[in-house]
Amino acid sequence: MRKLINAPADVVTDALRGLAAAHPSLRVDPEAGIVVRADAPRIGKVALVSGGGSGHEPLHAGFVGYGMLDAAAPGEVFTSPVPDQILAATTAVSGGAGVLHVVKNYTGDVMNFQMAAELAEDEDVEVVSVLVDDDVAVQDSTYTAGRRGTGATLFVEKIAGALAEEGADLAAVAAVAREVNERSRSFGVALSPCTVPAAGRPTFELGADEIELGIGIHGEPGRERAKAATAATAAEIVDATLTAIDADMPLAGQELLVLVNGMGGTPLIEQYIAYGAAADWLAGHGASVARPLVGGYVTSLEMAGVMITVCRATPELLRLWDAPVETPALRWGR
Repeated sequence: MRKLINAPADVVTDALRGLAAAHPSLRVDPEAGIVVRADAPRIGKVALVSGGGSGHEPLHAGFVGYGMLDAAAPGEVFTSPVPDQILAATTAVSGGAGVLHVVKNYTGDVMNFQMAAELAEDEDVEVVSVLVDDDVAVQDSTYTAGRRGTGATLFVEKIAGALAEEGADLAAVAAVAREVNERSRSFGVALSPCTVPAAGRPTFELGADEIELGIGIHGEPGRERAKAATAATAAEIVDATLTAIDADMPLAGQELLVLVNGMGGTPLIEQYIAYGAAADWLAGHGASVARPLVGGYVTSLEMAGVMITVCRATPELLRLWDAPVETPALRWGR
């Protein structure tokens, strides 16, 4: 295993220290494991809190800032944050208008966020949770009951964050977060595995001529393992990805938000090749891209591959998507 780390046990703490040094506008507590927006708490503003296992950067800590999250609770690599950690993030940003928890559908995340919400309400902080479960690849997996939460998390955090920034109440912010999740679907493909530092070995094995269709962001198995020779080109991989999404949520006639997401080890040049293939596929199937986003936003350490996430847009969702945002990983309009 070759990784740019100091010690496996210190990876998350050291990364948070680096985040703090690189972005002094954020309030980062490496020991408590929370990242808080500099001007929090904002009195009278609904606060957004999310989190999950580390190893998916920039999700979630990289999305803390104006127009998006108020705080994030990053757990150990591929491990859910603990309830006390989530509670600390929640109380740090509570401004009296309630807190929205954005929770990816993984068993540990769901359980620990629920416990944290109950503890927060004991402190008179109103919490509403929205579950993200956009992955169409499998219904149940190693980590979940139901669909996994993946790339749509970015869409939910950005759009709900924009509405909260405008002063909407907790019910409205939660409603738009649920709407985005319901209108979004994702599907990922792995070309290589990744290695959790503490384990020191790949999370799964792929033969030199194999790819995993429908991979999870922790390396959970997908729908099938295919020979690369049968899906060797970017266009064929994208076709398999979008065909799976379209079968679950028809895309014809829709304006879409489209995220082509590198899984951590995919060069940007290849991500653009995949986006070009996706744009062609969508145009050929009667859909149009309203807003594209290409890059490594929801990653899996050094896994090579691609995930495509689409959201059936509305004029209001596009307006909120276009609203200003200023975070370490996403920034426009300011």
